Amino acid sequence: MGRFLGLRTVVYGVPDLAEARGWYIAALELEPYFDSECYVGFDVGGFELGLNPDARSVTSRADGVVAYWGVANIAAEVERLNALGARQHSETVDVGDGILMASFLDPFGNIFGLIENPHFREQSPAPAGAT
Repeated sequence: MGRFLGLRTVVYGVPDLAEARGWYIAALELEPYFDSECYVGFDVGGFELGLNPDARSVTSRADGVVAYWGVANIAAEVERLNALGARQHSETVDVGDGILMASFLDPFGNIFGLIENPHFREQSPAPAGAT
C-alpha cells in the first residue's frame, strides 16, 4: 500500500460560515457532524466536506480544482441544486461510457462538482475502529 490512504476531506473557504452552513445543510440534506465557530464539517458518504471562513480569495482557490461528489441521479440533483440557487458552472456532459459530470458555483464562489459514474462502486462506511 502507498503512503496515501485516499481522499478524506475537501475544504471550501466561505466568507460567512453561518450562511454557508445553512446552504450546505439544504444542499447535502445532512446536518454537520462537526460544528464550531471556526469550522463546519459534513460526513458525505464517508468523506468530509469542510467549510472554513478562510481569508484567501475564493477565485484563486477555485481555479483548476474541482471536487466531484458522487450522485445516483445527476439530472435530479442538477434540478435540485439549481432550485437552491446554485449557478451552473458546466452543463451535464457524458464523458464516455455512461459517466455524467456537471458542476456548480455555490453561493460563495466554490466549484461544487457532481458525478454519476455507474462503474465506481459505492463506498461502504468503514467498520468502527478501522482507519
